[in-house]
Amino acid sequence: MSGMGTTGTTSAAPTVAPARTLVWPRYALLAFVLVSALNLVLEAAGPRLGFDLTKPLLMPLLAAAMLARGRATPPLLLGALLGSFVGDTMLLFSGNWFLVGMAGFAVTHVCYIRLFVRGGVLRNRGRVLPAALFYGVLWVLLISLLWSDLASSMRIPVACYSLLLASMATCAAVAGRRTRIGGALFLVSDTMIAGGLAHWHMPTGTGFAVMATYIIGQYLLATGCMTIAGQARRLRGERR
Repeated sequence: MSGMGTTGTTSAAPTVAPARTLVWPRYALLAFVLVSALNLVLEAAGPRLGFDLTKPLLMPLLAAAMLARGRATPPLLLGALLGSFVGDTMLLFSGNWFLVGMAGFAVTHVCYIRLFVRGGVLRNRGRVLPAALFYGVLWVLLISLLWSDLASSMRIPVACYSLLLASMATCAAVAGRRTRIGGALFLVSDTMIAGGLAHWHMPTGTGFAVMATYIIGQYLLATGCMTIAGQARRLRGERR
């Protein structure tokens, strides 16, 4: 009979070591939430060193939380969060490092725009045109108010960056509800930063508002992009 040796005993079945279950995915989102809350507390109450140390952790933890979902994470989303990590880190410094940080966030917006375009937002002209008009007017108004108060070396970089940000917010407005809110919050956050660059009088608590709108905005953008990617995969599966 099969499975019997010459001595008449049953041969032992080979043993397979059980697959090791990764622990970190279970806690990735919780870690992002906790570090975000700690960062906001430190921004409001100090010490500043604690804020500076926790801020660069935010986007890597958000990326880990998206990877931990167990579904394919779009490379463009990871690129957007990587650009934001560079921006978060470099904006902690002054001088030319601030421009490097702006470049990092510019990469973020390019990645988000490409992701939304691949998701088909430009095909929905009935929603693209109103969103583009709204954010276009907002961009013109903002630059008009900022221009004379910005240092001459910052005018062109801020104008170009804010146009890219407005374009991202336009695409996000069409892509879905989560991304619509996320893009708007990102723009609100960066508008407050621009006001600081222009030396406008900013009320107490502006720093907290900048970080809160940024963190929530990025979370909504990331989770919204994951939903868009999932819908695209299902659509491709149905076409097959």
